[in-house]
Amino acid sequence: MSIPQTGGGTIEHDSELAAYLESGCKPAADWRIGTEHEKFGWLTDSRRPLPYAGPRSISALFAGLERFGWAPVREGGNVIGMRRGEANISLEPGGQFELSGATLATLHETDAETRQHLAEVASVAGPLGIRFMGIGAAPEWRGAEMPVMPKGRYRLMTDYMGRVGTHGTQMMYRTCTVQVNLDYASEADMVQKLRVALALQPVATALFASSPFFDGTLNGHKSWRSRIWRGLDAARTGMLPFVFEDGMGFQRYVDWVLDVPMYFVYRDGRYIDALGQSFRDFLAGRLPALPGERPTLGDWADHLTTVFPEARVKRFIEMRGADGGDVAHLAALPAFWVGLTYDRAALDGAWDLVKGLDAETREGLRVAASETALQGGAGGVRLADLAREAVALARAGLRARARAGAGMTDEAAYLDVLEESVQSGSVQADRLLALYHGPWQGDLAPVYETVSF
Repeated sequence: MSIPQTGGGTIEHDSELAAYLESGCKPAADWRIGTEHEKFGWLTDSRRPLPYAGPRSISALFAGLERFGWAPVREGGNVIGMRRGEANISLEPGGQFELSGATLATLHETDAETRQHLAEVASVAGPLGIRFMGIGAAPEWRGAEMPVMPKGRYRLMTDYMGRVGTHGTQMMYRTCTVQVNLDYASEADMVQKLRVALALQPVATALFASSPFFDGTLNGHKSWRSRIWRGLDAARTGMLPFVFEDGMGFQRYVDWVLDVPMYFVYRDGRYIDALGQSFRDFLAGRLPALPGERPTLGDWADHLTTVFPEARVKRFIEMRGADGGDVAHLAALPAFWVGLTYDRAALDGAWDLVKGLDAETREGLRVAASETALQGGAGGVRLADLAREAVALARAGLRARARAGAGMTDEAAYLDVLEESVQSGSVQADRLLALYHGPWQGDLAPVYETVSF
């Protein structure tokens, strides 16, 4: 999750909220790719989750990573992340290790960044008997077994999640994702990209599904992570039907975010409890947590990080529908969305593909993707067919970009792993299930090595 934002000055007029989002607009020549991925650390001798402190721990990993130029980020005396240039390593609530990469020009660079990060982590973790696995949900660990990271934001969120939904703490402590952050040129470009992103998130969920196990057994879904998000907090999650209505723009998105209850305000290195309070009241100087005080743009940036739809807007668009996975899938997720949204013909083709879907069908596809991945469908639409066409459009978009690197003339090869799924109908979850019902004979112990980097 995001680190706290600071500065920006006091908000003097409500129009500054939409202007903040609009300030992300940039010409296509300046568009960049920011990839984020999470992974679970585990102890090789016990298969237990990685604790925060101790000789074999997250703290020990952070200390070891300093030799690669990573600088510690502290909260309350605890190291809760690392920074190097634009990139940072942060912690999810249960200790999931997250790389938030630099904004880069090509997929070749993002893949190289990911591989370098994994190599650096492995060089520190290996001698400590620690490994990391890429999978959408913890296969066996139960909630009470998960470590709790020393971050004030997470303490507040844990309590609130238990009151507003049924699966919130599962999301916080026992899931992992890969996502990509992409730019837009204008308000109209943002709207088209956000509509395509939301409508095709079920395809991403299906293609990247990797979480068929939970609490030590089968969970009945191929992406349990996606199922968790449907039971988290209806006020701040979902497919945002209003995005497809006339009049959608920066201000309409702002209006929705303003109606989402707050979590906190960050001041002087600590999180102030504002759970359930209104940012509209904050704008008027009537926030109970800070009476008489008005928010800064940093507070608004923080509040934007507390909404969790399937795709969200900050000063860029985040694609949020995919489970974590292996190295090939960590490159394929940004490749899928860059191909679809950074080429005009591909973006228009993607919109043509989904513009006839109504809200009920979009939501039905979301449910089907979590349950049966590419075997699912809704409203007469098969996810396998939608995925086939979307991957083809993405490949065409990457070829049109023609960004050479890593011995390749373009970036289309990063989609090969998705093309294999489209052709076979089998995703990561299907392969794990085949192992579970076959060679593993119902024993989940082998899953750790199988899905580790």
